[in-house]
Amino acid sequence: MSDPVFITPKGGLSLGDVAEACGVSLPEGADPSRPVTGAAPLESAGPSEIAYMDNARYGAALSATRALACLVSPRFAARVPEGTVALVLRDPYRAYAGLLARLYEEAMRPGSLFGASGISPGAHVHPQARLEDGVRVDPGAVIGPGAEIGSGSVIGPGAVIGPNVRIGRDSSIGAGATLTHALVGNRVIVHPGARIGQDGFGFAMGPGGHLKVPQVGRVIVQDDVEIGANTTIDRGASRDTVIGEGTKIDNLVQIAHNVVIGRHCVIVSGVGISGSTTLEDYVVLGGQVGVVGHLRIGMGAQIAGSSNVNRDVPPGSRWGGTPAKPVRTWFREMTTLARLAERAGPGGGEQDD
Repeated sequence: MSDPVFITPKGGLSLGDVAEACGVSLPEGADPSRPVTGAAPLESAGPSEIAYMDNARYGAALSATRALACLVSPRFAARVPEGTVALVLRDPYRAYAGLLARLYEEAMRPGSLFGASGISPGAHVHPQARLEDGVRVDPGAVIGPGAEIGSGSVIGPGAVIGPNVRIGRDSSIGAGATLTHALVGNRVIVHPGARIGQDGFGFAMGPGGHLKVPQVGRVIVQDDVEIGANTTIDRGASRDTVIGEGTKIDNLVQIAHNVVIGRHCVIVSGVGISGSTTLEDYVVLGGQVGVVGHLRIGMGAQIAGSSNVNRDVPPGSRWGGTPAKPVRTWFREMTTLARLAERAGPGGGEQDD
């Protein structure tokens, strides 16, 4: 059995094209016509492939690489071996990402798993749904009455688009995802298994039982958002849950009702954000961060992974720990505890049962 290659590089790219895309000049003697067949890690890149390096940990791999060219920051340029063209630039990783987008265009967003064009005979599209020309719908997808989907969008197999949901142009809805009570913008990517628009978790609790509070809001997903696999975004209770333009959300994230997330935030896997919390623009939440409800995390703030946030976070700050606090305070606390443990010695302070 041969090993399948799932995503093949786009042909026709030359070394000169790579240099032009990166905004740099080729070193003297480099042949701009040499073909580029793909991209690969330093240690496995071959003589027609592009690699990149911007971390001292991979210095040995850089020195031994056989890549045609390597995108590299100035401090590592001298370590590029003879036979590999050094393309020196300030941010090699970002440039490399742009090259990958050109080489592997089909990997940029989920496409039809059946290579389909138009609406598959195995899909179920309600007569009152409105789909612009160029929408692709895979087998098993269900699109409800009043739904509207813009041209260039792809609805994966088994996906469910509920009544009156709006999806903009050039968006991708992955296999098995469900969208209800949602307005989704252009160029949005929703990965497989994501759940958007279901009930928020709202109950009026009391000794006689917990009374369900109807959730009558929506989910608003603005342009260029990416939502990871098996992430859940609850619709608002009395107002909307909002995901701001350009925000990137990893897999397995829970976003509760009435949460408002600003533009270009980054939310890593395992995060849970409780109801009615606001994240301002450019906030970063590391993996497994927990945020209690009704808080505000200020613009540009960064929260370290596995932290628990239980109070407002000022703009531009870096916090971590449980409960989360400014990182300098957190580091001092950890250092103090470590010193106390060292002074106590092996088994110090422990008691037998």
